[in-house]
Amino acid sequence: MNAYDYTFKSINEVDDINLSDFKGKIIMVVNTASLCGFTYQYDGLQALHNKYSDDGLVVIGVPSNDFGNQESGDNEEIKEFCDSSFGITFPLTQKYVVKGKDAHPFFQWTKKELGFISGVPRWNFHKIIIDRSGNAIAGYTALTKPSSNSFQKKLSNIISQ
Repeated sequence: MNAYDYTFKSINEVDDINLSDFKGKIIMVVNTASLCGFTYQYDGLQALHNKYSDDGLVVIGVPSNDFGNQESGDNEEIKEFCDSSFGITFPLTQKYVVKGKDAHPFFQWTKKELGFISGVPRWNFHKIIIDRSGNAIAGYTALTKPSSNSFQKKLSNIISQ
């Protein structure tokens, strides 16, 4: 199995986001929350999307209410918040569980692939990187800002491979 075996429902609750549609691209899956102290990272994620999408980066936001009840809104409220506050243009999924036995199957897979530290979100804005072949290759906690030079350098190296 690899990342291409997984599908999320879009935040519009109609369309599917099939990771297999992104074969040959770098995919960054990030669990998000509107009321988190790390919510400012939406700006950095959008900047990465803008900077690297032509080079094959796909950012996918996965809203989750798993940590501190920081995403209690419904999908429509989440989309409105992301649009009006951050101008998000990268794909957002509907709200999902990202940890534990009820986690979306993608996150159960990344736990097996990357282990507990890198593959399981332990807070909002955990970033999981999928390579161009659909393999989970890295996970970064919320403490790693998308805007940080070191993270952007790592991402640029992954994209250039």
